[in-house]
Amino acid sequence: MKDRVLEVKDFSAGFGDKTVVKNVSMEIYKNRVTSIMGPSGCGKTTFIRCMNRLHELNEQAFHKGEILLDGENIFKKNPIEVRKKIGMVFQRPNPFPTMSIYDNVIAGYTLNGIKLSKEEKDKIVEDSLKKAYLWEEVKDSLHRRGTFLSGGQQQRLCIARALAVKPEIILLDEATSALDPKATAKIEELIVDLKQYVTIVMVTHNISQAARVSDYIAFLYLGELVEYDKADTILTTPKDERTEEYLTGKFS
Repeated sequence: MKDRVLEVKDFSAGFGDKTVVKNVSMEIYKNRVTSIMGPSGCGKTTFIRCMNRLHELNEQAFHKGEILLDGENIFKKNPIEVRKKIGMVFQRPNPFPTMSIYDNVIAGYTLNGIKLSKEEKDKIVEDSLKKAYLWEEVKDSLHRRGTFLSGGQQQRLCIARALAVKPEIILLDEATSALDPKATAKIEELIVDLKQYVTIVMVTHNISQAARVSDYIAFLYLGELVEYDKADTILTTPKDERTEEYLTGKFS
């Protein structure tokens, strides 16, 4: 399919002698929001951490199979290059505490030793903060620390930081679970808008959130991909009994 950006082939991963993700194959489509759902401990976070090579930072970690980004196996590329193309935003907002809002946004360039002119930096900061719905709120305090912002603003700052290096994909790991309902609604609105610029893969426990923002949903259970389809299909006519039981709250 021509709009496929990421292809997962017979992929397994885990720690030591425990396999957490079991033989998953699926495709992620460009400029779409794909939600990875399933009960706690079913391998969702491990799976998306494999997509940008964070999983292997654990000494016990292993993986088998392939993940192809634009047809190239990410495990044959430099991990730093992979992470430039596949950014990640974590469960808890984590702006760099000693850095200003401005420096947080361009941290991906600074930390990788990429030199930019003042003009280039200004443009990237403004553009990224606008895309993250944060510019109007912070444009007069760009040189204050990112940690002075509210939780929801900090998470949008982390999204701006991920967007700044112009990735193809952004991974969101339960990115709203630490936020209040108002901040969550703002980020959901942002996710829907962002897919015009970037492909989004998100882990969420929240079924109604997945319904609001997803184009596709993958349901993982005990590390296996039980079902993967368009969001409407999964939510209204799931093919597997386990998917239906999860969606109707029989287990969580």
